[in-house]
Amino acid sequence: MEEKITFIGGGSFGTALGIMLGKKGFKISIWDRSTSVVEDINVKRENIKYVPNVVIPANITAFNDIKEAIGDNRYVVLSVPSHVIRKICKNIKPFIHKDTVIVTIAKGIEEETGERLSQVIKEELPNNPVVVLSGPSHAEEVAQDMPTTVVVSSEKMEYAEEIQELFMTSKFRVYTNDDIIGVEIGGAVKNIIALAAGISDGIGYGDNAKAALMTRGMREIIRIGEAMGGKKETFSGLTGMGDLIVTCTSMHSRNRRAGILIGKGASSEEAIKEIGMVVEGIRACKAFYELKEKLQVSMPITDVLYKVLFEGKDPKYGVYELMTRDKKSEIH
Repeated sequence: MEEKITFIGGGSFGTALGIMLGKKGFKISIWDRSTSVVEDINVKRENIKYVPNVVIPANITAFNDIKEAIGDNRYVVLSVPSHVIRKICKNIKPFIHKDTVIVTIAKGIEEETGERLSQVIKEELPNNPVVVLSGPSHAEEVAQDMPTTVVVSSEKMEYAEEIQELFMTSKFRVYTNDDIIGVEIGGAVKNIIALAAGISDGIGYGDNAKAALMTRGMREIIRIGEAMGGKKETFSGLTGMGDLIVTCTSMHSRNRRAGILIGKGASSEEAIKEIGMVVEGIRACKAFYELKEKLQVSMPITDVLYKVLFEGKDPKYGVYELMTRDKKSEIH
């Protein structure tokens, strides 16, 4: 039986995964609100805005009509930014059936509630199984068939295993992990640290500073992740350390690129405009700052970054503050 999969959102990662699954022979539908993105995919066989210079297979069709895009497809992948997940779920609810498997590839938490995205989806679509896909996976490399590994998780792991089987290729390896909290939190918080690492690069600091940010940032991921119920070992895996490495070190990373601009003196608004796509780390910083205050979790890098982004603190002075805090043991 030919599998039919809908991607809600024709951005970079959704399109890249659609291309990958299209090459497996599946029938792929992509919904996007932009008529130019839809036209480019259907007519030019290329997503010029988000994944340029990659040919889109003929078994991929783009739609501006969300009902038409979903059709009777069993799998719906939410490839939209974290802050519109709830709205999108409300929009698709009339068009899906109870057996539709919802897959989310967004990384973040809901700002207003502090809820993980799988929780938001379950609130809006309580009858549908939800699978989270996360890990170190730049869209540009997935679209070009470069080796990539990710993790899938679900409250009902049989659905995670179903998605594992669906997405696996010789270039795209999928692991399962039953710690859905850890998988989601690792993928969300690493964007904050990547933004900080980019700011360090923009200031002109070196590898020593970046290594420190990544390592101490990992402590923050573990602290807030465990406080929310995640397992410590998950954060040393692909959705924690793996995603942190790729996002802090690559120019494919929007968060790092935005951080570089901020480190050079741009405001967060100017950086977002220059990047031209959603920078999840900025929203995540605000959301996790509020959450860690509520949970009383120590996250000094997040603290300083919040003040740089939202209170106008000079990034260099922020680094000075981090470096001159009270002495402490590394392990605590």
